[in-house]
Amino acid sequence: MVRAIDHIVIAVNDLATASADYEKAGFTVTPGGEHTGGATHNALVSFGDGAYFELIAFKVADPPQDHKWWAKLAQGEGTVDYALLSDGLDAESGRLRQAGVTVQGPRDGGRTRPDGQRITWKTIGLEAGDVPLPFVIEDGTAHDLRVPPGAATQHPLGVSGVAGLVILVPSLERAAERYQALLGSGSGSSAPETSGVSRGRRFAFGSQFIELAEPYPNATELQQHITQRGAGPYEIVLAGGNGKTASLPADLTHKARIRVEPVAALAR
Repeated sequence: MVRAIDHIVIAVNDLATASADYEKAGFTVTPGGEHTGGATHNALVSFGDGAYFELIAFKVADPPQDHKWWAKLAQGEGTVDYALLSDGLDAESGRLRQAGVTVQGPRDGGRTRPDGQRITWKTIGLEAGDVPLPFVIEDGTAHDLRVPPGAATQHPLGVSGVAGLVILVPSLERAAERYQALLGSGSGSSAPETSGVSRGRRFAFGSQFIELAEPYPNATELQQHITQRGAGPYEIVLAGGNGKTASLPADLTHKARIRVEPVAALAR
């Protein structure tokens, strides 16, 4: 089964600018390196719980590229995808296929860090009609080589980890069925704090959660988001901060919606 939210992909136009802005927002940013094939490069914001943000940019802005995140970035910067961590991807693939999920892969991946260290992983992509599903990743090299530990996880903002993700879905029932198969954990009705959401369902696993959120039909902003960018990750919830709930400024996060919640509030 999947173990945790591994990372959240935030597509940006210029990696150096985005890295500087995330530092202004109170994060420690670590250069990541260049991906296999050379089309993209990244920087990482890693947390004490082992999760991280991946700030990713295309090294050449034009022409359009055959990459799954290119079209979303063309609609504007922001959160485009996320990954769950597994330590048994082959077994995961078989289990999900039996549950009716279309599995693509496993595919080999990797990148070379600025210090020359080569790191590898493999991933599977998941599809289930109009239900937005993440991809799943398994490390080929040590996890700490891919995700910077230690000082890199200490942030002036005071955040300690990824508490959860709010996922916009067009149909709560269809999405809940697929996420039940994916996560293998129970869920309960929830009332997401996102304005314009009619109902939600939260899946908790470990110290994290994934909250499915179905917008009202007349929730113009959310419906436009689904039309333009597709259903999928909409808001990131981080644990920690200065003891107060706060939403980070979109100009510094490059349109990624990030909310910080005190640990005590998340425990309720």
